[in-house]
Amino acid sequence: MLKMVKSSKERLWDPQVIIKKKTEVYAVGRHISLSADKARRVIDQIRGRSYEETLMILDLMPYRACYPIFKLVYSAAANASYSIGSSEANLIISKAEVNEGTTAKKLKPRARGRSYRIKRTSCHITIFVKDISLDEYEMVSKYPPVKKSRNRVVVPVYDPTYDDVDITGGVWDPEGIWDEEVWDTGGVWDKK
Repeated sequence: MLKMVKSSKERLWDPQVIIKKKTEVYAVGRHISLSADKARRVIDQIRGRSYEETLMILDLMPYRACYPIFKLVYSAAANASYSIGSSEANLIISKAEVNEGTTAKKLKPRARGRSYRIKRTSCHITIFVKDISLDEYEMVSKYPPVKKSRNRVVVPVYDPTYDDVDITGGVWDPEGIWDEEVWDTGGVWDKK
């Protein structure tokens, strides 16, 4: 958010910044052995409803697609309570989509040694859950306060364990083992 300025030289930024908070989480089910059209028939019934109402609807509907969708809604609610700390009473199904997955082509045995090709379809279901109790935007200070650590480490002025460290970053070598001629010629490892 900018303050009103009178001249172009004077550009003052307000220390408050608006950020967008995470209020929506999702759960994805991939390669569910189910036709996408049959899953869409159930998904259309739960879109926009509350979490508790959705579980009741899915429990009472007589379709086979209800059980995998029930598990996904339950998983999305668990993701919401873990990642944004929301209660299940405040959740609604904001988005729910079904996409076609891979199709497995199989052979069905028939009479007289023949076989017919059949297609086993699958689908990908994504369910987004939104917490309606959280604000979507939040005012935050542009420069957050510096948090001081409670576990501060005090570095001593003199420590005898660091005597062999050179100021340039290398290791101090009193015997001259780390000779530059050895490193320039390739060392003693290439000699046979």
